[in-house]
Amino acid sequence: MTATSVAAPTLSTRLREGTRAEHRAAESQGFVEQLLSGRLDVAAYADLAAQQLEVYRALEEASALARRDPRGAGLVFDELERVPSIERDLAHLYGAGWRDEVRILPATRLYAARLRDVGARLPEYAAHAYTRYLGDLSGGQVVKRMMQRHYGMGAEGLAFYDFPEIPRAKPFKDLYRERLDALELDAAETARAVAEAQEAFRLNRAMFVALGAAHH
Repeated sequence: MTATSVAAPTLSTRLREGTRAEHRAAESQGFVEQLLSGRLDVAAYADLAAQQLEVYRALEEASALARRDPRGAGLVFDELERVPSIERDLAHLYGAGWRDEVRILPATRLYAARLRDVGARLPEYAAHAYTRYLGDLSGGQVVKRMMQRHYGMGAEGLAFYDFPEIPRAKPFKDLYRERLDALELDAAETARAVAEAQEAFRLNRAMFVALGAAHH
């Protein structure tokens, strides 16, 4: 008799399981809970949008590099690009002079600096892209609904959460996970990806803590 071989967990599974604790910690930050329960204001959301712009500029610079990687190109989707949407939101939230109005928090600068430091390496890029984009397609939709419910926001100012080229999130998320699993990272690269995804959640949490200190 031969022992039945057990397939190793896929990269997407390793990323999900490996970041479960960090994910919970980030979601339970006071700033997030207060914003989503209607206890803050649109100015707090505008500040969050400004921080997101800094992060996504760094992420999408890394996407441009990943597109040139024979292995990584399949992980870059034009449909996911967020920078133009965030810029539209900020123009609505702050006005035409928004570039002079927004302030970037030190914790956000650290997050963006980390992305720029490691984003040229495929395992690390995959980790950051996974944590951001799949989050936008999942929990981000809750944020959109809560902003509309509690703060009377309409479509303007919430373009970040709209994916007009992705009419159904679940099939797209399944495709994204398939592309992650198809990267065929070796064991060491997979471990790096999981560790970097954990770091991405910690950096995101630190950004929320800083926002919480500014809005309470």
